[in-house]
Amino acid sequence: SKKASVIVEAYQHTLRRPTYCTGVGLHSGRKTRMALYPAPENSGITFVRSDLPGSPEIPARFDRVGDTTLATTLTAPGEGRARVSTVEHLMGALSGLGIDNACITVDSPEIPIMDGSARPFVEVLRQAGRRRQNAPRRYLRVIKPVECADGGRSMRIEPADDFRVTCGIDFDAELIKRQRYSGAVTRRGFIAGIAGARTFGYVEEVEKLWQMGLALGGSLDCVIAIHWDRRSVLNENGLRYKDEFVRHKMLDIIGDMGLAGMPILGHLTAERSGHKLHHEFLKVLFDRTDCWEYVNGDELRDSVAGSAIKRAA
Repeated sequence: SKKASVIVEAYQHTLRRPTYCTGVGLHSGRKTRMALYPAPENSGITFVRSDLPGSPEIPARFDRVGDTTLATTLTAPGEGRARVSTVEHLMGALSGLGIDNACITVDSPEIPIMDGSARPFVEVLRQAGRRRQNAPRRYLRVIKPVECADGGRSMRIEPADDFRVTCGIDFDAELIKRQRYSGAVTRRGFIAGIAGARTFGYVEEVEKLWQMGLALGGSLDCVIAIHWDRRSVLNENGLRYKDEFVRHKMLDIIGDMGLAGMPILGHLTAERSGHKLHHEFLKVLFDRTDCWEYVNGDELRDSVAGSAIKRAA
């Protein structure tokens, strides 16, 4: 389809120039400095803990996920305590903007929460610019459905020409209830409709986390706090989108799926999913080697162009 040719890109991309950003970690409350650098073809996304001896490298891949409590945490291979947590919003921004290769140094165990969305990361990445590289982009193309369920939560992917997500959430809160969102993940759509959706929680849950010594960087500047009455938010300026809650879930899914290490071609349907299920799903997907194949972006683009020429004839 013509639409797929817009979304499927033939070549890998990295950053045009280095860029920097500073903020606090949501759970640690610690100030974090982060630098994002261009990286060579086929190197993927790598985090580097610049504050630790030997500056250990942590690949942004699902097989490096060490914890999914409250956020996605990656751990370095081998011994030691090198980890980096709350990677999902930054990974969402990198995936949403089509950055395949980047090296990210961070001087604390947590990516800064910024305003609770991916928008600040998108701004920083757009300032850095995007540079095409010579290596073809490799895709994981789904050829047979794969499903993963846990109680009332489920994820299923089916073959498609592009990467599209249908996402459903269900909360008791009057303000949220049942929300659904569906669409192909494109750069323009991500920037306009997904990147700005912020993380959220019930106000008493945030208070409980504070008592446990967590969410120390959490404030109304970076979390949508749902009022005790469940009908409104405590944030002065209200919501950015009427359905901001499900859009934020889309952001989490896109970020966690970025840990596949390459873009996926398939239609993913997620019901009441969370970081733990996203990780389980990727493990199941990669185990089911009969259900997908690797394909290069240049081959895909040629086949799409070929079928368009045939149709025009």
